Amino acid sequence: MHTIFSVKFRVTEEAIDTLHHVNNAVYVQWMEVVASKHWAFLTQQNTLPEYIWVVMKHEIDYKNQAFLGDEIIAKTWVGETKGVTSVRHIEFYKGDTLLVAAKTIWAMLDAKTQKPVRIREKVLKILGIGS
Repeated sequence: MHTIFSVKFRVTEEAIDTLHHVNNAVYVQWMEVVASKHWAFLTQQNTLPEYIWVVMKHEIDYKNQAFLGDEIIAKTWVGETKGVTSVRHIEFYKGDTLLVAAKTIWAMLDAKTQKPVRIREKVLKILGIGS
């Protein structure tokens, strides 16, 4: 079982589109916030400044809608990680209702060269998938 990390959001007026619900682009912004907060949490004992992450691909399924004032819970966990890439899953809920299910493929880069680097045991352990 994967360790799940959660982040809460409150839907503000800035998140609402012309259809009066959360704009799909806002979920993408929230996905980055969730990923950043999770990485910061995982690396609080060892910040690993030598690495940075970049998005390679997003897959997003919009299931239901959220509206002004709603409280949203984002749940994330790390999936398959190999080579230079790691899959992050994020689900957004309003209560028990799934709003959005997303999967992002991230690539790890060397912070100085900004070139891809293989995800090694040190990072795998921090992600909770190392031996």
